[in-house]
Amino acid sequence: MRIMGLDVGSKTVGVAVSDPLGFTAQGIEIIGINEEEKEYGLERLAELVSEYKVDKFVVGLPKNMNNSEGPRVEASKFYGDLIKERFGFPVDYQDERLTTVQAERMLVEQADISRGKRKKVIDKLAAQLILQNYLDRMF
Repeated sequence: MRIMGLDVGSKTVGVAVSDPLGFTAQGIEIIGINEEEKEYGLERLAELVSEYKVDKFVVGLPKNMNNSEGPRVEASKFYGDLIKERFGFPVDYQDERLTTVQAERMLVEQADISRGKRKKVIDKLAAQLILQNYLDRMF
């Protein structure tokens, strides 16, 4: 079983996949989207699903620190509903509080990557962290 992790934002979706055994997550891509124009990058997502033979999704839920749900949680659930309808695979949700902060810290402290370059990879790394946290919790 291969699982795809998604970090859904208003302009991009970070994408990660598990190894075939479901032990580790690897960030693979950032897909550009435009919520206002209802462009969700589903065509590119379909290509990746086919390429990696994915049969399950994990979508990050950006809950507030007090565990309440705001508009971004609603947007992530909407995206989860879209992909469930499009692909017919199960969709689980993973609390993603602080994953973007953690990803940024990793890029600064461990890789010393400039702010401009961080913007190009942060969502992919956040998706990887979301998926890895899910895998660790499940297995």
